Amino acid sequence: MLSFFKTKPKLSELIPTNYVDIHSHILPGIDDGAQQIEDSKFLLESMISYGFSKVITTPHTMKNVWDNTTNTIIAAHQKTQTELPSLTKQVDLQYASEYFLDENLMQQIQQEKLLTLKDNFILIEMSYLNAPIQLYDFLFELQLKGYQLVLAHPERYTYFHSNKKEFAKLKKAGCLFQLNLLATVGYYGKNASEIADYLLKEKLYDFVGSDFHHKNHVAAFQNKLIIKNNQILEETIAKNVFFK
Repeated sequence: MLSFFKTKPKLSELIPTNYVDIHSHILPGIDDGAQQIEDSKFLLESMISYGFSKVITTPHTMKNVWDNTTNTIIAAHQKTQTELPSLTKQVDLQYASEYFLDENLMQQIQQEKLLTLKDNFILIEMSYLNAPIQLYDFLFELQLKGYQLVLAHPERYTYFHSNKKEFAKLKKAGCLFQLNLLATVGYYGKNASEIADYLLKEKLYDFVGSDFHHKNHVAAFQNKLIIKNNQILEETIAKNVFFK
């Protein structure tokens, strides 16, 4: 019996050869991503095998959890380049940070410049438990400092799932949206995948990211898509060429 349903592609099959990744945790020993240089090696090898041409890795900066600074991130980047020279010649390894949106970040921007993905583009994240009370004040302050905001994985903030209008409000407030690619294969659960599909359908995503931390993330790239809006996903992945 002939099937009337087209087989869904694997996520790995949608990665173009010029893909630039703007969200990962592959520098060793400075956050909840790679712990040892061997972990960094595995993640970089995997990225190269999937066709990543450039990786702008983004260690967490979160006070009292991951107290990263520009210096700690640069040191980890240099260590990776020194100890993995062959791999870091095969892929353009750059660095920025994923900044946690809270009052500590507001203090930080008064004292120093943040690490950017490109030009004035910074990657920010929020708590998974609740949005900051001063959310829109924080966004405004960051923009006053000249930053263009890229909000990491909006599909994972469950407190917005029942209030989809908040996504449009965030966009209006100046946030660009970065999809975690693993949401398209159900890695974070059904609800996150459904919201990712909704945001794709509404064309609210601007960029994508792997958010690689460990081997399980790499393995999940071999899973098939469970979302419906495949074509829009491919178009969104292609937008990452902006960071080339």
